[in-house]
Amino acid sequence: MRPSASPDVSPSAMPPGRSNPFADTSLSTIVAGFVAMMTGYTSSLVLMFQAGQAAHLSDAQISSWIWALSIGMAVCTIGLSLRFRAPIVIAWSTPGAALLVSSLPHVAYPEAIGAFIVCAVLLTVVGLTGWFDTLMKKIPAGIASALLAGILFEIGIEIFRAAQFQTALVLTMFFTYLIVKRLAPRYAIVTTLIVGTAAAGGLGLLDFSRFHVALAHPVFTMPAFSLAASVSIGIPLFVVAMASQNVPGIAVLRADGYSTPSAPLISTTGLASLLLAPFGSHGINLAAITAAICTGPEAHENRDKRYTAAVWCGIFYLIAGVFGATIAALFAALPKALVVSVAALALFGSIMSGLANAMQDVRQREAALVTFMVTASGLTLLSIGSAFWGLVAGVVTQVVLNARRA
Repeated sequence: MRPSASPDVSPSAMPPGRSNPFADTSLSTIVAGFVAMMTGYTSSLVLMFQAGQAAHLSDAQISSWIWALSIGMAVCTIGLSLRFRAPIVIAWSTPGAALLVSSLPHVAYPEAIGAFIVCAVLLTVVGLTGWFDTLMKKIPAGIASALLAGILFEIGIEIFRAAQFQTALVLTMFFTYLIVKRLAPRYAIVTTLIVGTAAAGGLGLLDFSRFHVALAHPVFTMPAFSLAASVSIGIPLFVVAMASQNVPGIAVLRADGYSTPSAPLISTTGLASLLLAPFGSHGINLAAITAAICTGPEAHENRDKRYTAAVWCGIFYLIAGVFGATIAALFAALPKALVVSVAALALFGSIMSGLANAMQDVRQREAALVTFMVTASGLTLLSIGSAFWGLVAGVVTQVVLNARRA
């Protein structure tokens, strides 16, 4: 079980006046927020550059795109986390960015902006109607926990894949983590990050040759609407945002014991996406993998104080948005093995908890196993990621095996 100062009280049910972000902050929450931000940017920032270059966008337009996403994520992450006192992390739609790599070059950019607005309106409507809350309440707890474990599993094993190519760096970080975890668990991740960076420097793996300081500037594009762009970009963006981002994002919160209502979260991100679409934002949604870094025990041993990790993640988002090009160059200077290893180690606690909770209920055990296996497989059908199909497979298995049984 995870430690909690108030196990019988849900964080979202406690009065806002009892929280003090400054007093609740610790070094571990700051590090968790930084690692969450770093993981989110390094995992898919390249997709934005790839999509923008394929569509022949200018450097200013691509920079504005990153700025709009970062500002939206920052404001929503900080605001929602403080409002509900839960670690609510917002991220851009990574599957959406991948979709744009192939679809954006085939439509005019103003029409793509119009399609972004269509997607944002659909997200807002879904949030305001509240039907998403009703759906999530029907998902068994074991399946939700298995979904969390499956989502994080692929990131967790990256440290061992990286060991094949950067053996000295990864082993140094891994054993640093184990030793510090035994002696001072709260400082295991931050110490591993520091030692890993020093080791990367000693091994000659840091490359600052292309590092430069530059501010991002918003570029407004007047939207244009077309049926073709709405069908080819707007609706697919909405589907992947709900299936691959918002569903697992809520599952992460539920699996870690946060009962925050999903309706205001979905509607807030929808409205923010709507406002920022003319500046290039293709949409912001609930995070899953990066959220788990802030909701797990590595962020803070007290579950009621982990919201500050998300607040710090939002602050780092804000900095990244202002210095968009600079952040991209900084992350490019770090070896990929260092980034994936830190992210994997930060998620160990959440993976363990997800697997343990998934297997608790005997009646849900097989359905949870199917959910985990499908989600961890990386299966993609109809441009929708494995998180959605894992959930579908788990629910179908549960219905077939247990329907109408006493």
